[in-house]
Amino acid sequence: MVVLDKNTFEEEVLKHEGIVVVDFWSEGCEPCKALLPEVEELANEYNDNFKFCKLDTTKARRLAIKEKVLGLPTIAIYKDGAKIDEVTKDDATKTNIEQMIKKYI
Repeated sequence: MVVLDKNTFEEEVLKHEGIVVVDFWSEGCEPCKALLPEVEELANEYNDNFKFCKLDTTKARRLAIKEKVLGLPTIAIYKDGAKIDEVTKDDATKTNIEQMIKKYI
């Protein structure tokens, strides 16, 4: 997974042609940390189809607000720089994330 920050987000996600899956998380978010190994499993499984990235929102609050990330964890899918889908908070389970990913294969 590509580790993003506020300086690399635009280049890695918004200017990327194709589909990018972004895990918005925070060091202080226990559900985020619990979900991370599952997201990494999905990244390994689907990395031929998508680019997978993660962004620690603690270090990029303004960016998270700009991207309308209102709760954590949030897993968002971007296509050609536009957010097209997301699951957030209690809906951010491995099953739901995988179902969302499969819609865009």
